[in-house]
Amino acid sequence: MKELNVEKLLFDRIAAEIQSADSPVGIDAKKTHILILNKLLELEERMKEIADKLDQINLTAKS
Repeated sequence: MKELNVEKLLFDRIAAEIQSADSPVGIDAKKTHILILNKLLELEERMKEIADKLDQINLTAKS
């Protein structure tokens, strides 16, 4: 899937951030989930901003 491709530099930076020698699977699951949830919250806020702007445009167009 093309959408799932990540540049090597970014991939390596993320991998370094979430790795954990103490984990049997090699990553810190809690940290990984926090990073994912934080990104989802950022996306949610951005989507709200876009929706608000669209609402403003629609209101202006109806006037």
